[in-house]
Amino acid sequence: MTDATALIRLSGITKTYGQGQAAFLALKGVDLAIEPGEFVAIMGPSGSGKSTVMNILGCLDTPSSGTYVFEGVHVEQLTRDQRALLRRNYLGFVFQGYNLLARTTALENVELPLIYRGEPAAARHAAARAALEQVGLGGWEDHTPAELSGGQQQRVAIARSIVTRPAVLLADEPTGNLDTRTSQEIMDLITALNRDRGITVLMVTHEPDMAAYAKRTIRFVDGRVESDQLNGGAA
Repeated sequence: MTDATALIRLSGITKTYGQGQAAFLALKGVDLAIEPGEFVAIMGPSGSGKSTVMNILGCLDTPSSGTYVFEGVHVEQLTRDQRALLRRNYLGFVFQGYNLLARTTALENVELPLIYRGEPAAARHAAARAALEQVGLGGWEDHTPAELSGGQQQRVAIARSIVTRPAVLLADEPTGNLDTRTSQEIMDLITALNRDRGITVLMVTHEPDMAAYAKRTIRFVDGRVESDQLNGGAA
C-alpha cells in the first residue's frame, strides 16, 4: 500500500483528553493507511483507542497531533464547518443503537441526510426509496421504528447511511444489538455494499466472527496499532 493510492492516511496521530495530572493519552502515535474499496475491521479491548480513531476518521473529533489526510485533504487543518461538509458529503455512519427518530417513518429517517444537504423533496423521496430497496425494505417506507424488528431498523439505518452515496461507511458495532442470524444478514448486506458499490467500510467490532467478513483486521491495544493483517478467508 502506498501513500499515492491511499484514500485515508493517518500519520503520528495522538489524542489527549484532559490536562495536567488528569490527562489521558488515548492515542499514542497511530499510523494507518486505507485504500479505496477496502473492508477493514477495527478490534481491540475497551480503552484501546479504537473508538477514538473512529471518531477522528469520522470527523467527529480532532487529533491532538499528527496528520489525517482524506483524498489529499489535510483534515486536521479544516475548520469545524469544513469538517462537517466532509462528513456530510463523503461519510456514512451506522451505529449499534440504530439512532432512528422514533415517530418518523422509515422513508423520512432515510431522507434526513438529504434534508441537511438541501435536496428537493422529489429527489429526496426517490433516493430514499431506492436506498430502502437496496437494503431489502421496499414496501416498508411508511413503517415507524416501533413497527420494525431490530434487523429491519438496522437496515433502515444502513439505507440512511448510503443514501448520500458516501465514499466511506463507518460502522460502530453494527450487529451489537442483533441475534446471530440477523447479524449475519446485516454483515452480508454490508459486504455486498462494499463489493458491489465499492464503498470503503471501516467497522469497529468486538466479535471475531463479524470481523471475519472484512478483508483486513487492525487491532488496537493501549492507544497503538498492535497488528494489521489481511484476513485468511478474504477474497
